[in-house]
Amino acid sequence: MSFEIDHLFICTDINAPEADRLVSFGLTEGTPNVHPGQGTANRRFFFHNCMLELLWISDRNEAQSEITRPTYFWERWRDRHIGTCPFGFCLRPTTDPPNALPFLTWAYRPAYLPDSLSFSMATNASVLTEPMLCYLPFAKRQDSYTDDRRQPMNHIAGLNEMTRLTFVSPHADRLSPELQAMVNSNFIQLKHGKNYLVEMGFNGEKQENYADFQPGLPLSLSW
Repeated sequence: MSFEIDHLFICTDINAPEADRLVSFGLTEGTPNVHPGQGTANRRFFFHNCMLELLWISDRNEAQSEITRPTYFWERWRDRHIGTCPFGFCLRPTTDPPNALPFLTWAYRPAYLPDSLSFSMATNASVLTEPMLCYLPFAKRQDSYTDDRRQPMNHIAGLNEMTRLTFVSPHADRLSPELQAMVNSNFIQLKHGKNYLVEMGFNGEKQENYADFQPGLPLSLSW
C-alpha cells in the first residue's frame, strides 16, 4: 500500500486534562494546536511515525458551521459518552504519487488550511459508531521533519515507533465499506469489545509491557 497511519485523535474533555496522565506515565508532550474556523483544539504527543491527538471542541459555533458540519466533529465530541465513537484515524502517503485510496472520500477544506490544501474525508463521516477516517496528502513522518519543525519524540517511557493500531468496538460485526477497507488494507486491526478502545503497540511490543488509561481515556499502550 502507498499509505500509512499518520495520526489518530481521541475526543476528550475541554483542555484535555486526560493528557496529564500520559505525561505522568512518561510521554513528552508536544505543542498544542488550535484549528481556527473548525472549532477544535488539541494536545499532542509525537512518535517517530505517528502522532496521538487529544481533541476537543473549543468553539461550538465554528464546529457547527456550514463548512465543518459535514465532518460531524461536533456530534462526535458532544456524544462521546453516550455511544458515539470518539476516534479518528488519518492516513498519509508513502509514495509519490500514491495509489487510489481504498475508500470513497469527499474534499474538506477547513479555514485554517491554505486554499491549495484539503483533506480527503471518508464517506463514513456520519457513521458515528465508527472512527472518522481521512487522508492528508501533505503529511509526512514525524521524524522526517527538519530540526526547526520537529516536535519532541523522546519519551521516558521509551515508546518510539507505533507498530500496531487496534480498534476495539461494540459494533465490530457491522462495518461500513470504508472502515472495512481500513481493516482489509491492514492499516488497523479490529476487535470486538464492550466499550470503544484504541490499543497502540510500540517497538514490536518486545518488552511485553502494558499501560491502560481507562476509564478516563479509552487508550491502552503496549511495548
